[in-house]
Amino acid sequence: MTGAKTLLPGATIGVMGGGQLGRMFAVAARRMGYFVHTFSPDKNGPAAQFSDQATTAAYDDEEAVRRFAGAIDVLTFEFENMPAATIEWASHQQLVRPKGAILLTAQNRLREKEFLAGAGFPVAPFRRIANSSELTQAIEAIGRPAILKGAAFGYDGKGQQRIDPETELAAVWEGREDELCVLEAVIDFEKEISVIAARDPSGATAVFPVSENIHRNHILDLTLAPARIEERVAAAARELACDVAEKLDLVGLLAVEMFLKSDGELIINELAPRPHNSGHWTIEGCVTSQFEQNVRAVCGLPLGSTGLLRPTAMVNLLGDVWQGGEPHWPAALEEPNVHLHLYGKHQPRPGRKMGHLTAVGETVEAAVESARRARERLALN
Repeated sequence: MTGAKTLLPGATIGVMGGGQLGRMFAVAARRMGYFVHTFSPDKNGPAAQFSDQATTAAYDDEEAVRRFAGAIDVLTFEFENMPAATIEWASHQQLVRPKGAILLTAQNRLREKEFLAGAGFPVAPFRRIANSSELTQAIEAIGRPAILKGAAFGYDGKGQQRIDPETELAAVWEGREDELCVLEAVIDFEKEISVIAARDPSGATAVFPVSENIHRNHILDLTLAPARIEERVAAAARELACDVAEKLDLVGLLAVEMFLKSDGELIINELAPRPHNSGHWTIEGCVTSQFEQNVRAVCGLPLGSTGLLRPTAMVNLLGDVWQGGEPHWPAALEEPNVHLHLYGKHQPRPGRKMGHLTAVGETVEAAVESARRARERLALN
């Protein structure tokens, strides 16, 4: 179903997915007077804990999906990695924002790269890989080092393998379980940045300040805003994100992750048509958070201001923080400008995102120092 209708507070927003992004979306939506109904295979997950209703069922349960979609007023997503049939069943029953075609593009690296390259957006050189012979030919064309990635359902570095000059290609392909992969050239970048843009049903857009991202073991560790880049580069990044959102005909939120090369060139790495980990800082750092903005966009309300209130930094809290026992929350919160967000996950595991800390400061460097210091203090006895 399609349409440009506006949904006022009192309507029910359906959220497909039950993780922390759905949780923070639900907090924003309920504060604005909306009802939230989540759908997830996991019972009592992070999003369900803050929802008015929660359907627990498998994504391939057609009857449950259709019943859920029929009980809401609009459907949005907190992640895109679900079967295509799930999106199709829901779209036959209900208004879906963003539309299913965007989710199908973003959940597959090959489709995403082909869309971006076909539309003339800057991406790293890449090749489609379906067998060992194609891998050999692609390496000859692209060169080494390169990154081999599974085409479908990847995040936080999952399914990625670096191919260096000494890497044996035959062994690489034999060890893959993917039927289809993408080979990408390694980009020599100066910084990793991201831009989150919102677009409403009328085509109006609002873009958040550019953030700078630092990863550890392929997982986002630190985000700081505003990014420490020249304004001309930031303006180009914002424009690029808005252009991608327009080309997709997006209604909702779009995170565009980019590499910034030393010469100022921007290369798009990945897209996420939903709230994003690198936008969590906006809860404390902007006039309108990414989650409220997402509610506004999918409900057809005027978009809010994305103005920066103060320089802000966010550090992720992974399950590793719990290895020595329950973290020392009071010690971390002795930092007066630090805010704690926990996601309600029951089992801390190494590498699992359990929460985050956000700090504001007079400068972005001061905010980063506060956030890091607060996280270090969690280990105090």
